[in-house]
Amino acid sequence: MTDNNQLQAEPAGAPARAAREIIERLYRESSRYLLVTAFALTGDRAEAEDAVQEAFVRAFATPALVLRADNPVAWMRTVTMNIARSRIRRKQRLRMLLPRLAEPESTNLPGLAPERIVLMNAVRRLPARQRETIALFYLADMSIQETAEALEVSVTSVKTRLHRGRNALAELLRADGYQIRDEVGWDEREPEKAMIADHHDTRRAAR
Repeated sequence: MTDNNQLQAEPAGAPARAAREIIERLYRESSRYLLVTAFALTGDRAEAEDAVQEAFVRAFATPALVLRADNPVAWMRTVTMNIARSRIRRKQRLRMLLPRLAEPESTNLPGLAPERIVLMNAVRRLPARQRETIALFYLADMSIQETAEALEVSVTSVKTRLHRGRNALAELLRADGYQIRDEVGWDEREPEKAMIADHHDTRRAAR
């Protein structure tokens, strides 16, 4: 990920070319992280890619906002998350109005294990607050403090949402044909370790 100290070392009033180079470096070094964050929220690769691209279009259009930020990566993360949320709401409205015309989702992100794809699909079905908290903490690898700052809620709220979200997620995964070992995976921030496929259950294959 981009070194924030390097970004902040550049003068806030740098010429346009220098500002563009800084944002280009930010893109090279943090776009993958932002893509995973957006994908964790949307569960859709195309939507995640579009959210990241739109965030950087805004950054290039208003570079001074990025350069003045205390933490440019966090600034880009907030913008990306807001765009991703807007795209989720727009897609939900589209499904309600034009269910037959809604485009299929691309849930495959290169480099992700099959178990993580299953996990992400289950996370998408959680209530919004639990979904975002679980996604940022477990899938985007944010700390509890970072998750609280990203969602603009207290640390206590994050812990509560994580607890409720884990319970709800376990039930969804069981319904998808997985046995869940409650004592494994969650504390290590690798919930896939808690998932054991039930090969005698045919429901997953039918989805």
